[in-house]
Amino acid sequence: AAPPPPARAPRAAMADAPLKSDAIKASGGPALTNRSKFITDAQGRTWFQESSDMWAGCAMTLEVKEVLHEEKTQYQDLMVFQSTTFGKVLLLDGVIQLTDRDEASYQEMIAHLPLCALRRAPRRVCVIGGGDGGVVREICRHASVESVDHCEIDEAVPRVSQKFFPEVGCCFDDPRVTLHLGDGVAFLRQAAEGTYDAIIVDSSDPVGPAAELFEQPFYATMHRALAPGGIVCTQAESLWLHLPLIKPLAEACKKTFAGGSVSYAYTTIPTYPSGQIGFMLCSKADPEAEGKANLREPQRPGPVGGHERKGDDFGKAGNALRYYNSDVHRAAFVLPQFAAEELKDLD
Repeated sequence: AAPPPPARAPRAAMADAPLKSDAIKASGGPALTNRSKFITDAQGRTWFQESSDMWAGCAMTLEVKEVLHEEKTQYQDLMVFQSTTFGKVLLLDGVIQLTDRDEASYQEMIAHLPLCALRRAPRRVCVIGGGDGGVVREICRHASVESVDHCEIDEAVPRVSQKFFPEVGCCFDDPRVTLHLGDGVAFLRQAAEGTYDAIIVDSSDPVGPAAELFEQPFYATMHRALAPGGIVCTQAESLWLHLPLIKPLAEACKKTFAGGSVSYAYTTIPTYPSGQIGFMLCSKADPEAEGKANLREPQRPGPVGGHERKGDDFGKAGNALRYYNSDVHRAAFVLPQFAAEELKDLD
């Protein structure tokens, strides 16, 4: 039998550091932004137009058939609408988080890239963010996984996901999963050293409550919480739009994970800015292993099994993966020349 997980222990040096999520609550909550991005065309059709200073000069636009749900939570402006061509859409603070049509390309890659790259099969996994439950769904496909600590700051996201995205928020009742409602930074500060085989950070963009998840102190916190040989995988923005953000983040990760491996991979997803989103993968050095981990080479194939999908316009019934496979894993680390030059110091 596997030993019990290490007890959670306070870290006095970090415990009193202010949390940005507390500041959002104290200010009275988020601004209402989702409705402000609705436009009406000459034919009377309603469109959601996602624009932001983070991708200035361009926008993603989806036709809105019907608004299914909206609420102002303690932290975010949340909305679900039915689109014409991408199924249901989840918005947070005016930004698309997932759609029925393309969610698998993101959820599968952010989960299986690290879990399939581990030298040993994953047993204890932590997820920060990802309140819709899609990453947890993918982790639960791995039969070796014994426990998943899932920390989500906003109780509304898993609640709404289970109602409107049942194929995504389908594993909250898995006995291996424990949902912790709270700030992810604070949660990992309390983790005992060496607790997790993998930590996956499914965050929104580096504004609002997710801002701290892109800062070097948080990566240091994750490094401490990882077991030797463990892997962190975080959402790391778009090569086309955010290289000025990605490059210093990569440099900070190289310092934090000295002796380990740091690599950048990406996936294609039509409804994210530029149609592409990346992942920063960092492995912790393992003094008992021979050499550094090769994050680019899967150590095991994608998992078989898991949640049984009912089938719809965007995927067949069954439990097969829709996007990830071992060839896609290897290809995800092959960067276009302009990005390879900027990130040439990565593994």
